[in-house]
Amino acid sequence: MKRWKVVPISDTVPSAFAVRAIAGIGTPSLAGSFLSAMQELLPASHCTVFALEANGRVAAVSTASAHGQVAAVTAAEYYRNRFDLQDSNMVWMARKKAPARPQTWLSHQYAEDVRNPHYRDVCYTQPGIRERTSVLLLNPDGGRIAVSFYRNLAYKPFDEQDFHIITTCAPVLQAAVTAHVRAASEPTAGDTLHHKVLSLLANRERQVVAHLLAGKTSRATAELLGLRLTTVLTYRYRAFAKLGVRTQRELLAALDSLPLNVTGRGVGSSRP
Repeated sequence: MKRWKVVPISDTVPSAFAVRAIAGIGTPSLAGSFLSAMQELLPASHCTVFALEANGRVAAVSTASAHGQVAAVTAAEYYRNRFDLQDSNMVWMARKKAPARPQTWLSHQYAEDVRNPHYRDVCYTQPGIRERTSVLLLNPDGGRIAVSFYRNLAYKPFDEQDFHIITTCAPVLQAAVTAHVRAASEPTAGDTLHHKVLSLLANRERQVVAHLLAGKTSRATAELLGLRLTTVLTYRYRAFAKLGVRTQRELLAALDSLPLNVTGRGVGSSRP
């Protein structure tokens, strides 16, 4: 079992990853969006999003599998058997004091690292899981979140390049899951701008907005989406009108509650 703190580097989060990942905010398929986005960059068979609240309660926010409902079934057994009390990620996060500023960590665990045989059998052996890599988010309000990507026996083990990719994408995962949890807990979430992005915009309008959030110009967005510049400008105009903003600067300021860091200030890892 290894764990290390994420530190800033200069890599840019792929805009396509950001587009796919944020599409799941406020929907039952958050983990599915994360898994789909990550599979464009590296192999992964499952994804789970677990929240450890300040009161110690553990909840499965979202789960997804590349095939069938394996992740959902395993998560249900995990929760029913209180495997969170054996989970090295959850135990570690529960012991950590709330930081003054948000922190992001990465952990890597093989199936054989799980000491409890029942936990290992139900959550690793039976579903054929070889290992997991987790993005661990510690928030000042005491909330703690684990976004985990798994590989089954059909895949090779995670390597240093995989860790680099996952840490580079960690800011988007952190922003998306924080917004998702906030939307689920706040009665007024329907009035927030990130909720409007999901509920008011058509698919193409959302894609254009996502690329703008990723720091792309309208011309670059047109090239990435295979559209004419005039078409992108039309989608941009319609999206801005629906969201009540006039410029890209206003959009970024209004979406401060969803701080997607995809403009070149990515993250890396300091390995012990």
